[in-house]
Amino acid sequence: MIFTGEMYGIQLDQLGQLLDRSQRSTTAVVARWTAAGSAEWARLGPGPRWIWLTKAGLASCGLPYTAAVPALSQLAHLRAVTSVRLALAATPQFADGGAFWRSERRLRARFGRRIGLREHVPDGEVHWPEVAGHAWAGECWAIEAELSPKTVARTAAIMRELLARTGDYGCEPAEIIEPGRQPRHARAIYVCSPAAGRVVNRARDALGSLGARVEIRLLPPRALWQPDP
Repeated sequence: MIFTGEMYGIQLDQLGQLLDRSQRSTTAVVARWTAAGSAEWARLGPGPRWIWLTKAGLASCGLPYTAAVPALSQLAHLRAVTSVRLALAATPQFADGGAFWRSERRLRARFGRRIGLREHVPDGEVHWPEVAGHAWAGECWAIEAELSPKTVARTAAIMRELLARTGDYGCEPAEIIEPGRQPRHARAIYVCSPAAGRVVNRARDALGSLGARVEIRLLPPRALWQPDP
């Protein structure tokens, strides 16, 4: 349930992947959630039904978010980001390094009433604790899932902002980029559709040496909306 709340909502097949259960078993889990008043589900777009937490469900998980149906305009993007999170969590490096995902919803919640309208918030962060001998120990990665291409100039500007940032989200304005401090994001990981990948590559090239901290990958299989089986 916490995963569902952190990601705004999740489709049934992805919840099954998370739980490592069959569709029938996953459906039974969701039925229990809805019967308890902790979640709702409905067909919001192509493919399996979406599940999201109610106010009571969020409260039971200790999540300080406002209950809402996932926005229709964001469904494809939410599915893609969830696919990226699931794929990363399935790697042996993720478990071995004790890594954890910090969702966009959690990052935005840190602003409170001080909404950073001019700050770009990544789709998620991956934090790697200080684990002795681990290649990425102590690093924080900004994660971006790109389905549709932006302009090269806009994409490059976002990359620069992510890589220059020093402070946490919701920090005081003076801490966003503070001279002498280490960058918050050791890397920006762009996980793209083929169409978006071409623009992202051109934007990275435009950064010069700074582009060495940008890594580009293809979206995982089934990241796009899927029809019902």
